[in-house]
Amino acid sequence: MANKNKPEVWLRGPLEGIPPLLQPVAHALLQAREEINELMINFPEELLWEKPVGMASPGFHLQHLSGVLDRLFTYARGGQLNKQQLEYLSAESEYQGLNLADLLKRFNRQVDIALKQLAATNELTLTEVRGVGRAQTPSTVIGLLVHAAEHTMRHTGQLLVTVRVLKQ
Repeated sequence: MANKNKPEVWLRGPLEGIPPLLQPVAHALLQAREEINELMINFPEELLWEKPVGMASPGFHLQHLSGVLDRLFTYARGGQLNKQQLEYLSAESEYQGLNLADLLKRFNRQVDIALKQLAATNELTLTEVRGVGRAQTPSTVIGLLVHAAEHTMRHTGQLLVTVRVLKQ
């Protein structure tokens, strides 16, 4: 693995342009991106939608990671999901005709979008309330951004296990 010689992202120092209080969120997203892209090198396309022992498929995790980042960052901006986002959510667990390269490209693009939003986020807004979903369940900007990071890392770990099981 190419990044074995590098420390984890959070140990490489502050990320330029990211507000200090949002550094951990950016570090987690970049760490997930590095690990996922490295993990999926030479992954067999025919295993992308396999569900070993009923676990979610690698394809699902990759689609879900992109979708969750998009949705949580939309809520953090104070927005609501549009029709396209709702359609994506309803089809996340299904094969959408995308190959591994497409799924990785989508995830990497979503991380880039998230990083741009983090860079533009005023730290004074972090405790502002944001509604989540149709029920407008209350959260905060920081709550949504931190959840996006931890949820991304949770699925990164699940993807790691699933891929290792499938490659046996």
